[in-house]
Amino acid sequence: MHRSYRKPSNDTIAEEYVTAHIIDGAKIAEDIRNQVKREAAALKAKSGITPGLATVLVGDNPASHAYVRSKRKTTADLGLESFGYEMPKETTQAEVVALVRRLSADPKVHGILVQLPLPAHISEEAVLGEVALDKDVDGFNPINIGKLGMKNRSPTFAPCTPAGVIELLERTGTPLEGANAVVLGRSNIVGLPLSLLLLGRNATVTVCHSRTRDIAPLTRAADILVAAIGRTRFVTAHMVKPGAVVIDVGINEIADASKKSGKRLVGDVDFDAVKEVAGAITPVPGGVGPMTIAMLMRNTIRAAEIATAKCT
Repeated sequence: MHRSYRKPSNDTIAEEYVTAHIIDGAKIAEDIRNQVKREAAALKAKSGITPGLATVLVGDNPASHAYVRSKRKTTADLGLESFGYEMPKETTQAEVVALVRRLSADPKVHGILVQLPLPAHISEEAVLGEVALDKDVDGFNPINIGKLGMKNRSPTFAPCTPAGVIELLERTGTPLEGANAVVLGRSNIVGLPLSLLLLGRNATVTVCHSRTRDIAPLTRAADILVAAIGRTRFVTAHMVKPGAVVIDVGINEIADASKKSGKRLVGDVDFDAVKEVAGAITPVPGGVGPMTIAMLMRNTIRAAEIATAKCT
């Protein structure tokens, strides 16, 4: 029999719990998109400017094409202008850099998104470093990433998925200051920038990765546990502290004969087992995923506002 769950404070994580609160990332993302739509209409009415997002896609990665289609559709749905650039995988690094430079100088383009990964012969750092800081709505320019790790510095934009995780935590009232946060994964896209964002909010952060020994004792000490390791159902119930907030960034496909496609998406967390221990948890799908595009749209609006302010 489950006992009643108390919301964790900075000093303690509840030892008594019931089945976890399910964090509805889809609903929170919808709220953000609706706000962006209102702000885009207001900006256009006031200044005549329609926020514009340019997407740069190189190669034929099916997942990348699906992501970019979704981003372009959301851009149009919210009243933003979309500029799409697709280049074959044989495109040279110099050609991609030239395009990004041109977009950085184009006043109609307020945000630039270079879809990752790029083909192996193209340096991500070289390309991302050419994205103008005030148009870097994906937050991956090395200067913006560097500012995340510096005290008393703020990047113009933070990477969208990590920013979405922070938004989920804050909107659900999760205390960050003084919390013990464990991040599974150290990728440039999620794990590293998220750990820096948590540090900036005065959490005590432990980053675990493929070389970390004996991970379970570390995760069991976490008030906030973020899984971004890319391993199907890696986080099990015995790895989670009762009452902890668990954020699942993983997206993995498994076979499912009941689905028309023959497969379905699951996360890095064993959701059904962990929800019986955690205080709050994000599902997959419907958790972190929708937040990524929502935060991209929010960043694009902010980029347009920055550009507008420069013209006044």
